[in-house]
Amino acid sequence: MAAPEEPTPKFEEAMARLEQIVHALEAGNLSLDDSLRVFEEGTALLRYCARRLEETERRIEVLMQDEGGGLRPQPFKWEEEADK
Repeated sequence: MAAPEEPTPKFEEAMARLEQIVHALEAGNLSLDDSLRVFEEGTALLRYCARRLEETERRIEVLMQDEGGGLRPQPFKWEEEADK
């Protein structure tokens, strides 16, 4: 019998957990085994978040397209880039 799958976290929850993991790893207070465990968890969360962002970007591109091809997706500009 297969173990039940854990519910998929919301994007914001995954990002918050990633931030916790980064702080824990940067603090350097974890054992080697615990560091490896949370690093693996962080890697999985990072992949999940990247996949969610890509899916969202594709959905937005589809929504922005109209029948006549009027709206076209443009790359997102970070605030630092916009201030230049």
